[in-house]
Amino acid sequence: MSHLTTLVIHHGLLGIFLLMALESCCIPIPSEVVMPLAGFLAYRHLLGFWPAVAVATVANVVGSLVAYAIGNYAGRAFVLRYGRYVGLTPRHLERAERWFHRFGEATVFFGRMVPAVRTFVSLPAGFARMSVAQFVLFSLLGSFVWNLALVYGGYQLNKQWQLLADHVKPFTYLGAAILVAALLWFWLRRRAGQNAE
Repeated sequence: MSHLTTLVIHHGLLGIFLLMALESCCIPIPSEVVMPLAGFLAYRHLLGFWPAVAVATVANVVGSLVAYAIGNYAGRAFVLRYGRYVGLTPRHLERAERWFHRFGEATVFFGRMVPAVRTFVSLPAGFARMSVAQFVLFSLLGSFVWNLALVYGGYQLNKQWQLLADHVKPFTYLGAAILVAALLWFWLRRRAGQNAE
């Protein structure tokens, strides 16, 4: 996550464009991290609120068109074969396809606001050869609503940002301690098993 925040902080709108385009191009980058940070920076006057929303939305449409084209021209078999290299599992694709079959083309709008589905929803739209004009319109509207909500949330949370970080930090330390203990337990069990042989 630190690389994402660094990219946004140091490169501003260019960093947002890159990350959000990749997210819509089926690279699992969490917009739930990127866009609230943009709101935080907007509150600090280091970034424009509306430019951040606009750039993220355009980036989503650009990335979505790439994924749509892959679905349209390469097909499902290609996506399943090579999707694993970008973290796409059959489960991810099946979930997006279920949404598309259930809600039709409106999925492109509503799916933009559902984590996990939003990243891969362009693929079934491409498989179904949805109208490009409708696809762009629904992607634009859905992405705008999602990005506006996340940027606004980050903007409003700014005053509580440090307070939130202070409350989360003990859980981070606790999680690290549990992980170390689990690894130590696993290693000792394995050593005991080897000695028994």
